[in-house]
Order: sequence, then structure tokens, then C-alpha cells
Amino acid sequence: MVERIPITAVDPVVERGQHPVKAVVGETVRVEATVFREGHDALGAAVVPTDPAGDDRPPVLMTELADIPDRYAADITPDAAGPWTFRVESWSHPYASWRHAAEIKIAADIDTELMFLEGAIVLERAFASLPKDPAGEAAADTLAAALTAARDSSRPVPVRLAALTSPDVDAVLAEFPLRELVCKQGPFPLYVDRERALVGSWYEFFPRSEGASYDDSTQMWASGTFATAATRLQAVADMGFDVIYLPPIHPIGEVNRKGPNNTLTPGPRDPGSPWAIGSKDGGHDAIHPDLGTMADFDAFVAEASRLGLEVALDLALQC
Repeated sequence: MVERIPITAVDPVVERGQHPVKAVVGETVRVEATVFREGHDALGAAVVPTDPAGDDRPPVLMTELADIPDRYAADITPDAAGPWTFRVESWSHPYASWRHAAEIKIAADIDTELMFLEGAIVLERAFASLPKDPAGEAAADTLAAALTAARDSSRPVPVRLAALTSPDVDAVLAEFPLRELVCKQGPFPLYVDRERALVGSWYEFFPRSEGASYDDSTQMWASGTFATAATRLQAVADMGFDVIYLPPIHPIGEVNRKGPNNTLTPGPRDPGSPWAIGSKDGGHDAIHPDLGTMADFDAFVAEASRLGLEVALDLALQC
């Protein structure tokens, strides 16, 4: 069913809302929609975001684009991570309709007093709809002063019109619009992630290599551990990286193990490829014994966090 003031072509929307639009905390999301109506009366439109707690945030008024008729836009900026939604609302705008007519007719001295009477009625309705809180009380004072000026026929006509169309009145009616025939489209899903989900610099880090030592007498390498690798984290943080990326840290398979440079003839002490996951020591849920224990891994992650680094694991499920 087509509503009285239709809202169409809402953007951004993915697959008609089957999947969420994505953003990060603090990112500006431009919402556009085509909004129109019959006749020549004015309309208004706004975007209403709903946060992850299910609470509606204050509506953000949409403005018509200069180069596309009937196309409106507004920017919203989510300030918390989680699943948001937004909807677009449209309405008949009595004040804007009156103002458009008044500025034409009063300038031409046509129905001047009638236009002031109609303007006063519109502001009276807006006055009656104001909330009973400090913001509403301040707005009421502004509208009351405008009404007093509009009704005072002893004042010059331009002064009376200026009182009804002042920036202060505009501000009040932008914050507390008088709305008729309200229509809605949505809600549409918007998933807001943390800022790091948008961009970050990654440093690939092999714990086995960091702190590894070579024994000249045995000509064997001893693997580095999470404890020795943790001493390298400060240098990585100092270079400005955001994320430590670890290859698989799980036990490595012994069957068909590969040697250095991907050779097929490994020696008895060659560790094999980290991506060949799974041995008698465990699988994807275990830590390779050469690297330490789960407690050692937790300590490594804690040290990275202290330095402002996040840790990403290569989840190699194909292995």
C-alpha cells in the first residue's frame, strides 16, 4: 500500500534489508531516500537511528539534494558497537507550507492578516505539542514571543513576519517539528563494529623464530617460545603496528612432514609446516609444546594488549 507521503529507494540497504549495512564506531553513514507527495504543500523527512539497546536516538532531519528532485539525505554517526537499525520518516510540514505561502502573499499585500492568523494557528499547535521539560520550556518562550509579535497589528508588517520566521523559530521547529500524516519506512539493519575492524596495520609474527637459539655443539636449533616472543612486542608496537598476526600455533603433524624450504626430506628435528595441524599432542584447540602452555599464550596476549596491540590467529581449518 502506498502511503500518503511515500518513501522509496532508501540507501544504504543491502538486499532489501536482508543483510546489514556495515560501519564502525564514529563513522558517518549517509542515508538517502526519495520522498514526495501530492499537491504543493511542504514535507519533512528524518532518519531515526535505533541503538543496540533498542532505544531510538534523536531524529536527524534530512535535507533535499540540490541536484536530484525529491531526493533527501542525512548523516548519522553511531557511537557504540553492535546491531543498530534505522528508519526513514516523512510527514506533512504545516509550518513550512504556511511560510512558503506567507512570504509570497504578504510581500504582495495579499490576504496579509489572514496569513498572520494562519501562522499564529500553526505556531499555537506547535506550542501545544512541546514536551514538558527544560528544553520544551525554552522552546515555548521562543514561540510565545513570536506569537505576541504576530498578533500585534500595531507593529509593521515586516516586523511581524520576521518574528514568525526568525532563526530562533526555525531552530525550535527543527528540534520539535509539527508533523502531520507521518509515514515510516524501515527499520533497516546496520551493524556497527569497533574501529579496528575498518583498518589496521598487521605484523606477521612467528613465535618459534623469536628467541630461537642455535647450539654450536649439537648444531641444533631450539625453538623460541611465547615467553621469548613477548620480548619482541615492544619493538613491534614502536613501529606503529596495530595487530600481531600469528600463523597456526598448534601441534604439527608428523606424517608426510616437510623440511626446510618445503623439501620432502625433513630431518628428525625439523618442526614441519605450522599449517599441517594435528598430532598426538592435539589439534586446533591445543598449543604446540615447543611454544609453551595456554598460560604462556595468555601472558603473550596480555602483554600485547598492554602495548596497544591486538593478536590475530590464522584459523587454518583446511589443515
